[in-house]
Amino acid sequence: MKIRQVSLSIILLSGFFCFFICGVNSSSAQEKAKEDGGYSVAAYVWPSCHDEPMSRETLWGEGIGEWEIIKKGKPRFEGHYQPRVPLWGYQMDDDPLAWEQKIKAATDHDVNTFIFDWYWFDGKPFLEEAVNGFLQAGNKEKMKFYLMWANHNANGYQWNHFRYQKDTMLWSGEVDWDNYKIVVERVIRQYFKQPNYFKIDDKPVFSVYSLRELVQSFNGLEGTRKALDYFRQEVQKAGFPGLHFQALSYGRNGEPYLLDEKNSEGKSVNEIIELLGINSITTYHWDGIDEDYLKWGERETSLWQKWSSTLNVPYFPNASVGYDDTPRFPKKGKESVVHYHNTPESFAAFLQKAKEYADSHPEQPKLITINAWNEWVEGSYLEPDMLNGYGYLEAVKKVMNGEYAKYK
Repeated sequence: MKIRQVSLSIILLSGFFCFFICGVNSSSAQEKAKEDGGYSVAAYVWPSCHDEPMSRETLWGEGIGEWEIIKKGKPRFEGHYQPRVPLWGYQMDDDPLAWEQKIKAATDHDVNTFIFDWYWFDGKPFLEEAVNGFLQAGNKEKMKFYLMWANHNANGYQWNHFRYQKDTMLWSGEVDWDNYKIVVERVIRQYFKQPNYFKIDDKPVFSVYSLRELVQSFNGLEGTRKALDYFRQEVQKAGFPGLHFQALSYGRNGEPYLLDEKNSEGKSVNEIIELLGINSITTYHWDGIDEDYLKWGERETSLWQKWSSTLNVPYFPNASVGYDDTPRFPKKGKESVVHYHNTPESFAAFLQKAKEYADSHPEQPKLITINAWNEWVEGSYLEPDMLNGYGYLEAVKKVMNGEYAKYK
């Protein structure tokens, strides 16, 4: 892999200049979206890089969250960029001042929405301090946000193999009715009522990572339908016209799927969508893995039109920056890392495809999801680093303002 060399002094100077000089012309998230041609460019936020009691006691004891693991990344082959080093330093993602910098950089480069991974384990929130820090930022009104309930199981080995030498279930993603009601009340009160919460047709958007865990929580599809109906009723009681429920899907043999055979109860994807009242589908990141970023992206984007024609609800495309989770898994090597053609220029090409997909579906909102804003431990982030500087953020801006299309 050819690694682009970037002068550290130039990166630091450009980052300093952009942070203090570049401005956002809008004073609200809604106005900003209009300026961007109606596009909602939404980057996922993985909120692991701060200190809090549950993670300190169970996962990362150094008091810096998952930066502890990211700093220990080791190259597995020649040219492998590890450890990955953030241009802005090892900021805590619960710090409102850090979020002011992130918001400014994001909105300056046409990223106008954050999707926060949100957890609920053992009857309490986990890693929630990040979204709360964002909401304390002085410029928060310039950025929209919504929640993705990351209701998957938590594995100790995956999140800290130095501490756990084998698969260890730390927390389950399933919830009972009592906890579910607490989640619904908390999400509505604490987040949906924020003026910059992202909505579609005035309905707060709430995404769920694992439909399987949700269905297992309520003992099947019928129980899950009742749970979601309860959620919708509570949202309406709070003064909203309804809930926009978004599910995440991945491909299986080229077809979209939401549940495995056991949990789908013999129903098709669209039957599940109708029964549960799912309003839209997107993905967290591209499916599978390929050492060649271009092949990985071509395989994913080739499915979009098929999925669009198959699904009875809007499918929102995803642009993924890359993938490299070797800091989490000591035995993984070159074949598990996206490393050929993994550049800002390549990313721009696939983000352009996502934009063109959005343009070709005028009947649905122009929402594009990006993996990710800060998945440092998985090698997929827009935040500036010591290798590419602001390259990925600049790629977003070039695509979204039409500059990339002029020269592609």
